[in-house]
Amino acid sequence: MVYADLHVHTTASDGAMALASVPAAARKAGVAVVAITDHDRTHPDLEAPVSEREDVTLIRGIELRVDSPKGAVDLLGYGVRETPALDGLVEWIQTSRIERGGEIIRRVEDRLGIGLDLEPAPGLGRPHVARAIAAHPESGFDYEGAFAELIGANCPCYVPRKIPDFERGLSALRESCALVGLAHPFRYPDPEAALSLTRELDCVERWYPYGRPVDTDLLDRVIERNGLFATGGSDAHDDRLGRAGLDEVAYREIDARLP
Repeated sequence: MVYADLHVHTTASDGAMALASVPAAARKAGVAVVAITDHDRTHPDLEAPVSEREDVTLIRGIELRVDSPKGAVDLLGYGVRETPALDGLVEWIQTSRIERGGEIIRRVEDRLGIGLDLEPAPGLGRPHVARAIAAHPESGFDYEGAFAELIGANCPCYVPRKIPDFERGLSALRESCALVGLAHPFRYPDPEAALSLTRELDCVERWYPYGRPVDTDLLDRVIERNGLFATGGSDAHDDRLGRAGLDEVAYREIDARLP
């Protein structure tokens, strides 16, 4: 049974669930601990690295995309404290996201001849655009079709992101977070190359709902060789928590490192 789901998104980035709804969703799933890991920002309504809401422990986290020597990867930071380095990096990324989002919206509206009723704002991501497109049946695209034919990589309305390099991102996370880890290693084109980055990290996502077989033996060898903590989570962008995560015994090792 999942005790701690350490990878959850909210409406502060591209999730569909508001922070206020997280405790109820956690209780429904039987989850006691949730890490809020919104993309490229911390949740503005979480006041501390670790807090309690309605008998559910909430960990202030972040999922930060960086450009590493092994390609773009996502780093997960847990127990985030506010620091000038991370605040400055997040501001730079969010400014870029707003600019990128505005250009994607403009391209989609021009191509489809519709108004999306969507304004660029901090936390805006392509899922917001895909949902706005799907809300217009006359466009001929549902959510998946919007990604596949309009706003996915190499599609006509796609705009690439600006992301920090690995060294800058890791440095900012190291200063502000209790633990820094690699997210979903088997989602990258070369998992072994991505896992080689964990030599500089504290943990790696061991439990994740890939929906396909992955080489857990390789992952366990890396965890042992590099002395990593094993983390995990559902990567929920909706209100279905607990699809993957840690049992209570595994979580206690993480808890001991949190503020």
